Amino acid sequence: MSGRILLRTGEALVEGSEDYLCAEPEIVIGELDGPVGTALATLMGDQVKGHTRVFAILNSDVQVRPATLMVSKVTVKSARYTNILMGTVQAAIANGVLDAVREGVIPRDKVYDLGIIYSVWLDPSVTEVEKVDHKALFDVHREATLKAIRKALHNAPSIDWLLENQDKVEHYFHKLGLDGEL
Repeated sequence: MSGRILLRTGEALVEGSEDYLCAEPEIVIGELDGPVGTALATLMGDQVKGHTRVFAILNSDVQVRPATLMVSKVTVKSARYTNILMGTVQAAIANGVLDAVREGVIPRDKVYDLGIIYSVWLDPSVTEVEKVDHKALFDVHREATLKAIRKALHNAPSIDWLLENQDKVEHYFHKLGLDGEL
């Protein structure tokens, strides 16, 4: 990939064996001196109770590159949810970003010039699980991170695929509504 990466979007869905083991990130990735950098700085400076924005880190004091800002899709209301989100999931996202660099999905020579805004979804039911499988939760979010970045930087799905498959792809919750299950 050559040239500027002004703004790309991607999303992914990765599910595990239990209902709470699901990751559904949506990302925006682009140059820090463009709209993504402006949005990233604005989000970081405009903190909102219950939706605190934090950088993806391997551990305290070890931020990954490209700079990746996590934004929770779920209102954070409990210490347990916070600890899982800012522990297992945060570490998984950080590792997924580094996996994308290692695999060459994110060009290594661009890591200091790019930023990622990462909308993270952690199933709120995780707080009701007696014994959370942190390894499985980590693996699901790590895989979803790499998948979303890969899709963003490869413009996937392509418009040709979308047009060819438009009538074959059915939105899960739409189908449930049609079946009277919602």
